[in-house]
Amino acid sequence: MTIGYLRVSTDRQTVENQKSAIRAYCNDKLKITVEDWIEVVMSSRKDLRDRKIDELISKLSKDDKVIVSELSRLGRSTQEVLETIEKLMNIEVELHIIKENLVLNINTKNDFVSKAMVTLFGLFAELERDLISQRTKEALTARKEQGVTLGKPKGTLQKSKYDEHKDRIVELKSLGLSLNKIVSNHLEPVMGKGNCSVQSLSTYLKKRGL
Repeated sequence: MTIGYLRVSTDRQTVENQKSAIRAYCNDKLKITVEDWIEVVMSSRKDLRDRKIDELISKLSKDDKVIVSELSRLGRSTQEVLETIEKLMNIEVELHIIKENLVLNINTKNDFVSKAMVTLFGLFAELERDLISQRTKEALTARKEQGVTLGKPKGTLQKSKYDEHKDRIVELKSLGLSLNKIVSNHLEPVMGKGNCSVQSLSTYLKKRGL
């Protein structure tokens, strides 16, 4: 199967340019047609799940082809791009990146280009992490030297997943329901099993003074 992966931001772009480029590439160079499309129109600030990388991975099998118009469609940073490529290579698919004129396939005999590119991506990702860490440390040191107090102000409460259910939780608690029943009968059906617990709810109530 051949899948075209498309992503643009929500403001001024559409997926049509990418789709045209992928169609032309498949028709002219590979002599095949795209059998499925995954289209994502949203900000790159969204996480991998929101950009449907997981959906792409779930549709793939060994020897399938994934076509993207350019490398940046696979992630918002070198590290994220590498993680996506590694997932695709683990499934043993063939990845075509049109703009960069790359074809990555770890099963191709003596394909030193694919192996070299994946290695380079790894090095660049590691370098990017190191540079980000270094810049962060330098910025924190500079702020300390300027007398800026770092961290959240004392007493600041972090946003909690229980906040949107606070009124309901308080109401049920005032009616005498145990935390166990509040979690199992009222929170799990809306939040999902595993996303709430008696212990975390108890901690939340104590921190909120409820």
